[in-house]
Amino acid sequence: MGKEYLTKERLEEFKQELDSLKNQKRNEVAQRLKQAKEYGDLSENSEYAEAREEQANVESRIFELEELLKNAVTIEKNGDNKGTVQVGSTITIKKGDKVSTYTIVGMYEAKPEEGRISDDSPLGKAFMNRKAGDVIDVTTPVGMAKYEIVKVE
Repeated sequence: MGKEYLTKERLEEFKQELDSLKNQKRNEVAQRLKQAKEYGDLSENSEYAEAREEQANVESRIFELEELLKNAVTIEKNGDNKGTVQVGSTITIKKGDKVSTYTIVGMYEAKPEEGRISDDSPLGKAFMNRKAGDVIDVTTPVGMAKYEIVKVE
């Protein structure tokens, strides 16, 4: 797993989720397993099977979050990008007569409908390390599209 770019807020949300899973959800599932075992025959015990499945899901999510946090890089807004598009940059682009503004974020932050595109998306990859004034051809599902970077902040 490579670098995972996150805002401070999103990083904090993931840390809280991990804490909740480890310190609350794990205990709740353990209690459910204990109760289900008391019902007797485990081979036909649906409560036990459901609790085991939930336990697997919780442990899987804990592992996923630990890996994510281990590789997390906090997105910082700074002026050190020397005018080039980086993760955290807000860019104004032009496609034909249409002008749009996007912020380049990591994949866990991406919401294109809200103007946040992933650095790993086709558009994000095409814009990375480019400067205002650059014209870029991007292959899209409907063919080639030409974008001009108007401004990088």
